[in-house]
Amino acid sequence: MIHPTAIVHPNATIEKSVEIGPYCIVGEHVSIGPGAKLLAHVVVNGRTSIGAETVVYPFASIGAPSQDRKADLEEIAYTTIGKRSVIREYVSIHRGTGPNSVTSVGDDTLLLAYVHVAHNCKIGNFVTMSNLAQLAGQCIVDDYAGIGGMAGLHQGVRVGRYAFVGGYAKIARDVPPYLLADGNPASVYGLNTVGLRRHGLPRETLAELKEAYKIIYRSERNVSQAIDALREMVNTDEGRALLAFLEAPSERGILK
Repeated sequence: MIHPTAIVHPNATIEKSVEIGPYCIVGEHVSIGPGAKLLAHVVVNGRTSIGAETVVYPFASIGAPSQDRKADLEEIAYTTIGKRSVIREYVSIHRGTGPNSVTSVGDDTLLLAYVHVAHNCKIGNFVTMSNLAQLAGQCIVDDYAGIGGMAGLHQGVRVGRYAFVGGYAKIARDVPPYLLADGNPASVYGLNTVGLRRHGLPRETLAELKEAYKIIYRSERNVSQAIDALREMVNTDEGRALLAFLEAPSERGILK
């Protein structure tokens, strides 16, 4: 199921049910899982793995060397794409910078046209990134997060699970889980209420997260004081996940 105009290195590991369309290029160290599709004009190189049933649309580039000035073009670095993800037109996903480093995209993730995922980024499962959203190096986007169109994330920023970043937003600090950030410069405006309800979080969980938001963003407490207060009040798994995010090491600090 390989189009005669495609160029596939004989050492690439390609499952028999894979479809590779016209003018695609697949490099020597690439592996592609069962049922995956490269529709046309897709370039996959480097040490890249693409999971089962993932679909890659025309003119996407996966596994190319990092644009980082520190990158060594001869170093061994990796790119991994999970199962059932959809990578739309002109998306670029670069491999890691540093020996044995990894850029990863999880399962069931949707990257719309012109999204860029830079070196050493880690994108979780069920993430949606809208058109032209851009991740600088070493960003982390956790499960079920959403990134709006043309939003830009500074290097090293974390976006927590179920968080949402609005379109055109400039994100220079971490966005905690379950919250909504927007603007340039960005601010946190409250819970990602629509997303949380869509995923069926119970009312008591939403109430606890709303109270946690007030402690972090609507009180006179600094982050350390807010963490101390949250330790005394969270009872749900989601509340504990928010607390763990705040307690974790951060390169950029929390968006306030």
